Amino acid sequence: MDADAKGRWLTWLWRIGIAGFVALAGYLIWRTLRDYSIDELMQALRAFPLDHLALSGMFAAGSYATLTLFDLLGTRYVGHRLAYPKVALASFVSLSLGHSIGFAGLSSGAIRYRFYRRWGLSTGDVAKLILFSGLTVTVGLATLGALAVLLRPALAAEVTGLGQGMVLAIGVVAALGVGIYLLLAAFLRRPLRFRSFVLEMPSLRLALGQVVLGATNFALVAACLHQALLGIAEVPYLSAATVYVLANAGVMLTHVPGGLGVFEAVVVTLLSGRGLLTAVLVFRFTYFLVPLAIGGLVLAITEAVWRSTTSSWGASVRSS
Repeated sequence: MDADAKGRWLTWLWRIGIAGFVALAGYLIWRTLRDYSIDELMQALRAFPLDHLALSGMFAAGSYATLTLFDLLGTRYVGHRLAYPKVALASFVSLSLGHSIGFAGLSSGAIRYRFYRRWGLSTGDVAKLILFSGLTVTVGLATLGALAVLLRPALAAEVTGLGQGMVLAIGVVAALGVGIYLLLAAFLRRPLRFRSFVLEMPSLRLALGQVVLGATNFALVAACLHQALLGIAEVPYLSAATVYVLANAGVMLTHVPGGLGVFEAVVVTLLSGRGLLTAVLVFRFTYFLVPLAIGGLVLAITEAVWRSTTSSWGASVRSS
């Protein structure tokens, strides 16, 4: 197969893949809502306080804005200084779909690859950026988890069914893990090697950014969920954050698309089943469904624009 034929084949493969992502976004929205009638959905949302709905949406937007900074740090980590609007576009589109599709590292990674390769990053650079973002998620979850568990050990013990001493030990281990990561970033100058796997440590400045942004993102998502719960009952933020961190650890381990079933467990734990439908709907609407719909639309538009630009450029080259 010559180079031109291979290029055309890859182009069509990408188009089919992008169309598949957009179609999957629509399917996931349908699957989430299929068990509820229109009357049930409208009644639940009409009964929900608008101020808590607005605040839930605001915290969700804050989380996605924070996630764009994950990618901004990642581009610095791999030695590229892309303009923030480009990074924000790639981050939002990839994660708004990846959160709902599941296996976010792979699903969002494929979309990130599509964007960043167009902007000059090599395949290796994109892989490093995705790994860096994954580490930011991990240290952020460990940081917020350690704080939540150490501040509310009794609640964490109740939720997990573990003894309070064991819960405190887990919190200390999580905090130590973050501390060790920062120490490695500060003093380790050569790559870490685990058999064939090689990890180049970021600078201390970038590592601190990972800890702060990672914890901030999870705190904002917990706040989004907290507002969904407050529309039903008075629930302390620390309780929502503690249970959310534990549930999200389960999401990361299972890669359940959109955390289906996991966040329902959070609501059941904190509300004993009261208002389950409304709280879950509001959280899924603000954090998953609205970004998913917007991300799918933006992905389709950017692909159309890029295809049009490429076609115009190719026509001008041929005419000259």
